[in-house]
Amino acid sequence: MNMLDSEMVVASLRGEGYGVTDSPEDADTILFNTCSIREQAENKTYSALGRMRQLKQDHPQKVIGVMGCMAQKDQGLIFKRAPFVDIVVGPGQLQQIPDLIRTAQSQGGQHTAVSLGRTDGKVEQVKRSHETFDPLRDPEMRPTPFQAFLRIQIGCDKFCTYCVVPMTRGPEQGRPPQQIFEEAKILADQGAKEITLLGQTVNSYRFRDGETHTSFAELLHLLHEVDGIERIKFVTNYPKDMTVEVLQAVRDLPKVSPYLHVPLQSGSDSVLKRMKRGYTVGDYREMMQRIHEHLPGAAISSDFIVGFCGETEEEFQETIKLTKECRFKNSFIFKYSERTGTKSQKLMADDVPYPTKQRRNNELLAVQNQISLEDNQQFVGAPIEVLVEGRSKKSVKDNESGEIVQLTGRTHCDRIVVFQGNQRLVGQIIPIGIYEATAFTLLGTVVTSESRPQVVQLSL
Repeated sequence: MNMLDSEMVVASLRGEGYGVTDSPEDADTILFNTCSIREQAENKTYSALGRMRQLKQDHPQKVIGVMGCMAQKDQGLIFKRAPFVDIVVGPGQLQQIPDLIRTAQSQGGQHTAVSLGRTDGKVEQVKRSHETFDPLRDPEMRPTPFQAFLRIQIGCDKFCTYCVVPMTRGPEQGRPPQQIFEEAKILADQGAKEITLLGQTVNSYRFRDGETHTSFAELLHLLHEVDGIERIKFVTNYPKDMTVEVLQAVRDLPKVSPYLHVPLQSGSDSVLKRMKRGYTVGDYREMMQRIHEHLPGAAISSDFIVGFCGETEEEFQETIKLTKECRFKNSFIFKYSERTGTKSQKLMADDVPYPTKQRRNNELLAVQNQISLEDNQQFVGAPIEVLVEGRSKKSVKDNESGEIVQLTGRTHCDRIVVFQGNQRLVGQIIPIGIYEATAFTLLGTVVTSESRPQVVQLSL
């Protein structure tokens, strides 16, 4: 979400004559795009802002702004902690940034543009205040020119007790399907071969216009018809909305990746209840059964929070047990971080000691890494199709030069593959023969047309 927001803000500023620089000293405007999901992200932002204090004193004409979820949550607090900041802009007001910059330059002072709080107006007023300006796109700001994010949903109505997103991103609302379709065509015209659909609970997408109703599965069918788009992915999913209709769409549409990121968060019913996740372990098991029934080769990944309020050792071991049962492709594991304004912060004690959180994090990570290693071994000896993204991090770090360098790419199911190849392959989907697997990466070689065998289609 934040990467997409940054892309669109840069697109709007380029339209005002701005360029992008890597040097704060050379910049006329410095913008921090922020996240409020974890406390550490906010701490890093305030630390980075602190390093701007002297630069602002030396160059008072520079405009310094804070945008995104932290801006929406903290608002005036940012000015108190960093009084040299000029503008604070919530994620629903990003289209106002060019005007706010001009105002700060011409009038000075501090300026704020944020959305209404959940209870600060009628539902439609609150929704409108969180709308974004998505059609503005800038391919130069993407990680690769042939991969792009496409937001289909704004906000969230799940209200998990630990999460600030319903407050910072506003009510859940799906964007009009025709608008999404037209934006996908723009992305294809700009060279994107792969689009990733974004939403806080992306498979909960729905759009109603009078008597017309569009479901997430119907949207997938619509986007599948966009010429030039070869792969469609989507994150992040909500377990109870992983319906048969959605799974059948993934199964029947070749462009849609059989990769499903479905956060579990905990394997304990009592913890899930305290988190107000809205499902039980039994519900999640039923979802997994549906997935395996309709998509037997799908790759499934998950999110976990360890050390949530009151989590006992027995509850944590239930998470370990369910992780071993589900055998996720990979998992993103986080130590619980208390967030101001959430129900858990107001009503529950953050009573699991940090060393215990750290131990549980490491223990769950070790279990997941072993599963990932074992599952990746199945690809050794098989050729699989890979979208080549560019030079690997190691290649860039080692400053490799020449036509043949270490490249990296991803399979249809989002597995990372590293191989030696010609840089002209970047942006293409090619077969790679796998000769080694780690928990995180598949290592392979380019399969030549002279000896190209049948490419594996499942579990990619």
